Amino acid sequence: MAKGRPFDIVILDLTVRGGMGGAEAVKKLLELDPNVKAVMSSGYSSDDAATADYRKQGFTAFLKKPYVEELQSTLNALLA
Repeated sequence: MAKGRPFDIVILDLTVRGGMGGAEAVKKLLELDPNVKAVMSSGYSSDDAATADYRKQGFTAFLKKPYVEELQSTLNALLA
């Protein structure tokens, strides 16, 4: 984005020990590009309070770890 080109998709881990987690990072990304496609990645269940409202937090999709098989279909759907 430094050169004015937006990312196609960003995948952000919800929890990063000692660093900025996905919830904080997506807020900053949305300030730069309100149309950013951000995928929340987490080992927490989709029923967990932290992940259940991923869209309200600004994320476009949610992937529960491990997500090797689901990653391809999610990226294809968002890039279509």
